[in-house]
Amino acid sequence: MYRLAAGAVALGLVTASCSGGHSAGSFIPSGAVPQSVAQTGGSSAESGMRTTRAVAISAVPAGWAATATQAFDLKSASDQGALASTKSLTVRVGLNLRNPQGLQSLIKSGGRITPAEFVASYGPTSAQVGQVEKYLQSRGLTNLTVEPNNLIISATGTAAEIGAAFDTKLHAFSLNGKSVYANVSPAYVPASLNGIVVAVLGLNDVQTFTTPLHKGTTVAAARPLTAAPSASATPMPESPCSLYSVSLVGLPSPQPEPSPVAQDAGCARNYIPSDYWRAYDMMGLPSYPTVNVAIMAEGSVSASISNLRINEQGDSLAQAPVVVKTVGPGSSDTSGDDEWTLDMIASSGMARTVKTIYLYATTSLTDSDIALEYSRWVTDDLAPVGNSSFGGCEYGPYVDGSMVLDDEELAEGAAQGQTMFASSGDTGSFCSVGTPNGVPAGIPLVEYPAASPYVVAVGGTTLLTKTDGSYEGEVPWYSGGGGLSQFEYGPAWEAAAQPVNSAGAFTFRGVPDVAMDADLQTGMTIYLADAGGWTTIGGTSLASPLMAGGWNRMLQLKSTLGFAPPILYSLWNASAAVTPSGVFPPTRSVGPFNDLIVGGNGAYTAAPGYDYASGLGSVNIGRLDGVLGR
Repeated sequence: MYRLAAGAVALGLVTASCSGGHSAGSFIPSGAVPQSVAQTGGSSAESGMRTTRAVAISAVPAGWAATATQAFDLKSASDQGALASTKSLTVRVGLNLRNPQGLQSLIKSGGRITPAEFVASYGPTSAQVGQVEKYLQSRGLTNLTVEPNNLIISATGTAAEIGAAFDTKLHAFSLNGKSVYANVSPAYVPASLNGIVVAVLGLNDVQTFTTPLHKGTTVAAARPLTAAPSASATPMPESPCSLYSVSLVGLPSPQPEPSPVAQDAGCARNYIPSDYWRAYDMMGLPSYPTVNVAIMAEGSVSASISNLRINEQGDSLAQAPVVVKTVGPGSSDTSGDDEWTLDMIASSGMARTVKTIYLYATTSLTDSDIALEYSRWVTDDLAPVGNSSFGGCEYGPYVDGSMVLDDEELAEGAAQGQTMFASSGDTGSFCSVGTPNGVPAGIPLVEYPAASPYVVAVGGTTLLTKTDGSYEGEVPWYSGGGGLSQFEYGPAWEAAAQPVNSAGAFTFRGVPDVAMDADLQTGMTIYLADAGGWTTIGGTSLASPLMAGGWNRMLQLKSTLGFAPPILYSLWNASAAVTPSGVFPPTRSVGPFNDLIVGGNGAYTAAPGYDYASGLGSVNIGRLDGVLGR
């Protein structure tokens, strides 16, 4: 059975190499050997949303049942032996959904439910929650907290109590000079809880998610630091730019200033938020402060809010109300200040006006804390648009089981009409370098949460505009994340667009879905206090909130839209491509999409149609409004 599964992966990647210039090799990490399962069957696939590759399960101890939480093997760390038995830990026990096929059908059809309706039809029952609570208490765990959707039960206990409760071994490690811990054997639950518990998070405190930012040099002031352009046809004042030549592998190089006879040539410039209104054809769209946006953040966020106010003033944008939602124990960590500043100003600036920014601040970027953060976003159901500008190699969340639990949470959001946008990563077509589990660089895995079928994965582009600021063309940003997931199956809505839409019973998730500006050399100028003032910033950490802000603008004009991916892919499938214009870099118009057809991100090259360098392409927000209607 394993040979069939491995062959399906290899077939998928080989087929990709024959479709539009895509190429890569196959890799299945050691210790994560899959079983052969279809999207709706197979033993391990009975858990969660049944969209995650099944785990190879070795002999389960008598009286126990397996979960999706495998041994978290820290190959790149120094094992310090058993974790101190008295160390206090918090675990988050993830529970299984009811009727995942029905939930998938609801999402595909564009149906909409409330959080209460989710619990009534799809969430774990009160009786199931009670069974898990009773067991945890019997093992001495305390401070039990059940999330409103019944998908997570948090509990505290000593390392000895937790190890015994889940028949696992916990070890201390030294990783890059820091002390961490992880389970060196799988997590089990009593056989009586088989089919109820899907994963046990918190058995490691390794921060697998990161927020890589690409920063440029500090500049004197943001441009123009006067009034933002009005929503009219009046061109923006001309700003300095350089012509770009773009190689077929997507590596841009600056050229001399344009001559008077080349005024419509593509210009490489940095943008402030309101500049993107013209670049992505939003100038003629009205804006109303009726739609909330949620930013998934971590640590102390007060400095980010202060930065936001200066950015709003610099671009003459309306001040967006900010409500901080603290998730879990508070944290004084400020390492993500610049990221949360970028996420807020890029999303709210692109939206032009938002009702409220809900800034969710969790304790850390560990898988366990992020799972709780997603739970709060969907159970609050306050913001139909969310943004996650962080990620890590998909191998980590797959191994510790958070991938299965997060997909459940994000699927609930999708069923409630909420869309999470996630950056696809900044390491091109390969996995992040130096993953804690020892996955080597150059492995064609993608990042999570972008790999989840229930988010919009946003890749990166190099955005070139005319001298008046209007759209000229794009190529994939050479470092933008993309590829074919090895652990997540693709959702039905993307199958028709995928260059690899079937390999027997297997359909794997392609990343990204769409792409927006991310190149540092064509990125955003924002104010960052810790950087000394106004500076340029890029990465898919910019692209994702830009797309989130664009979708926020669409919801302002058509509030019934709901979960974005099925809508975006249906528009792609229903649209005819227009012959590329004679400008360089050339793009094709496919309905509301700018289909990128030259450039690449490493192993993958852009070509007509969906590709793993830029997905469906970037989104012309004005044309999107036109095809969606008011």
